[in-house]
Amino acid sequence: MKFFALIFLLACTAEAHYRFSKIVVNGVTEAKEWTAVRQTKNYQGNQGVSDVTSADMRCFQNKAGTSTATIAAGEQLGFVAASAVTHFGPVQFYMARVPDSANINMWEPAGNVWFKVASIDAIKSDGGWTWPAYQKQVVDFTIPKTVPSGKYLVRVESIALHQAQAVGGAQIYLSCAQIEVTGGGNGNPSPLVSFPGAYKSNDQGLLWSYYPVKTTYTAPGPQVWQG
Repeated sequence: MKFFALIFLLACTAEAHYRFSKIVVNGVTEAKEWTAVRQTKNYQGNQGVSDVTSADMRCFQNKAGTSTATIAAGEQLGFVAASAVTHFGPVQFYMARVPDSANINMWEPAGNVWFKVASIDAIKSDGGWTWPAYQKQVVDFTIPKTVPSGKYLVRVESIALHQAQAVGGAQIYLSCAQIEVTGGGNGNPSPLVSFPGAYKSNDQGLLWSYYPVKTTYTAPGPQVWQG
């Protein structure tokens, strides 16, 4: 069992890293990278963030934003992984409302401004664990119908657990898209959390064991806001 766990670990380690640089609105993919998505620091190297206390946990931002995509509440928003989500682990989505007085291109999402809107988590079965986002080229979710209209940053994160046998081993691949939600509702998104701050380095959702095999797993962070 330990031998096969080691082989699996080495195979996962050898896979390529990735970045989220485009969005998909109702099935239509942006033509160019870094259009509605703020360019991230891994735009060349595709590396992840491993220090959950770093300000890079917000948007991993390299440049200010330049464009905002429009999407209606209740529609589907996806992020394209270049070239795919090649490490197993959960994929989660957060949103942060941009103040009406702020420039969305320059706004810094510091403090308790983020709420979780979706999580693609692990599935446990008799045969072991399944990770629905693994090897996907597009990961997506539905903008809640009750989200108030306005401008938002939408943060995608893929938590890679292939080297997370010890604290600090998880690799988080993330980026932020700039969107304007239309036709929204009067919901009150909660709970609000901050990045950094929402995760601790020793959170069980940031750790993985090949042997003994984990019997339970819950992705880190707050509960998904149900609207």
